[in-house]
Amino acid sequence: MFKKKLMTLVGVLMMGFGSNTALAVPVDVELQLLVDVSGSIDASEFTLQMNGYRDAFQSAAVQNAVANGVLGTIAVQLIQWSGAAEQFVSLGWTQLTTAAEMNAFGNAIAATARIFAGSTAPGSAITFGLPEFFGNGFEGTKKVMDVSGDGIQNSGTDTMIARDNALANGIDQINGLTIGDVPGLQAWYQANVVGGAGAFQMHATDFATFAGAVKTKLERDITGVPAPGALGLMGIGLVMMGMAATRRRRQLP
Repeated sequence: MFKKKLMTLVGVLMMGFGSNTALAVPVDVELQLLVDVSGSIDASEFTLQMNGYRDAFQSAAVQNAVANGVLGTIAVQLIQWSGAAEQFVSLGWTQLTTAAEMNAFGNAIAATARIFAGSTAPGSAITFGLPEFFGNGFEGTKKVMDVSGDGIQNSGTDTMIARDNALANGIDQINGLTIGDVPGLQAWYQANVVGGAGAFQMHATDFATFAGAVKTKLERDITGVPAPGALGLMGIGLVMMGMAATRRRRQLP
C-alpha cells in the first residue's frame, strides 16, 4: 500500500514537470482527527479531550516522531462529529514540520469551540471525512483516519460499510481511540471502525487519562514504517519535484 501511494506521488510530480501547475506537497502522513463531541460528552470532558490533543502535539514525543520521519513533516486536519448530519471541519489541513508549528496547532485545538452535542454516528463521520483527503494539497506516504469516541453507533451510516468504503478508496489506516467504560465499546470499535494494514486501537479508561492515551496514539499514527522500497521511491519523487521547479524557473521571463 505504501508503495502504491508513493508511486502516486511520483505520478503527481511527473504531471507537474514542465508546467506551472501547483504540486501536491509530499508529507510523511496525512492524518485526519475525527473527534467525538456527541451528547454523552459533557463540557468538562470536551475540554479535557481538546486539551489532551493540545498537550500531545506540544509534547517532545510527538514532535520527535514528526522530526524523525522520512520527510520530517505531516499534514493534519481536525473534524468534530456527532449525529448523522453533524460533522464540521474545525481545523483545515495544516502542514506541521517545526516544534513551533506543532505548538501553535495544539493551541488552536484547545481554543476550538464545541459545535455539536447530538447522537453518535461514527460511520457518518468517516463518510464525511473521506473526500476531505482528495485535492487537499498534500500527498502522504500514508493516509490515516484517527477516530476517537466514547460510544457505540446509534445514528447515521453503518460504520462497517463506511470503514470498508474508505479503505477501498485510498485510506491506508483507520485507527481507533475508545474512551470510558461503555460495555462492549472496545470490541465494537475493533469490529466496525479499525481497519487497514497495521491499523490499531487504543483505550483511555476515562477522560482524565485521555491525554496520555492520545499522545501515545499520535506517536503510533505518525511513525508507521514505510514498505520496502518506499524510501527509494520517495527519493525519486523529490528529485522530480526539484527538476520540475528548476524547469519552471528557467521558463520565467
